Amino acid sequence: MLEHHVIILLMIAGAIVAMELEDMLSSVIALGAVGIGLTLEFLLLRAPDLAITQLVVEILSLIILIRATVGVKLPPEKVKGRIGYFLFAVVFVVAFLVFSYRALGALPAFGSPIMKMGSLYVKEALAKTGAANIVSAVILDFRGYDTLGEATILFTSVIGVLAIVRKVGRKP
Repeated sequence: MLEHHVIILLMIAGAIVAMELEDMLSSVIALGAVGIGLTLEFLLLRAPDLAITQLVVEILSLIILIRATVGVKLPPEKVKGRIGYFLFAVVFVVAFLVFSYRALGALPAFGSPIMKMGSLYVKEALAKTGAANIVSAVILDFRGYDTLGEATILFTSVIGVLAIVRKVGRKP
C-alpha cells in the first residue's frame, strides 16, 4: 500500500507543479509525469490492459500538447495573482487525497485469492461462449465493451496525432 500512496502523492505534486509553472512546455511535461504515474498505478493494481492503453494515450497526447505549446508564452499577469485559483487547487487536492485513501483502503490485500469473476470465467467460458481459448472468450465475449472502448481510445488518439502532425492542407 505504501507504493500506492507514494505514487499518488507524486501525481498530486506533478499536477500542482503543472498548474504553478509559467512555462507551458514545462507544464506539459509535468502533466506527462502525472499520466505516467497513473500508468504505474494501473500496473500495481494488476490491470495491464489499462496500463498499456493509458501509456499509449499519454504518449500521443503529450506529442500533441508539446507540438501545440512550443513557443507559446503567457503574460505573467494572467498566470499569477489569483488566490481563488490556489484555494480551489488546495481544496481539490485535499478532497482527492481523502477519496484516494478511502478507495485504496477498500481494495483487498495484495496476494489474497479473490477470484469471484475469474473463477466464473474459467468455469463457464466454454459453455457460454463456445471458445476453446479462455483468454479470447474473456476479451471478446465477457469484456467485449471494455475491449471496444480501448480500441476506440487508441484509434481516436492516432487520428488526433495524425491530424496535428499532418503537413498537407496546412496554411503557411
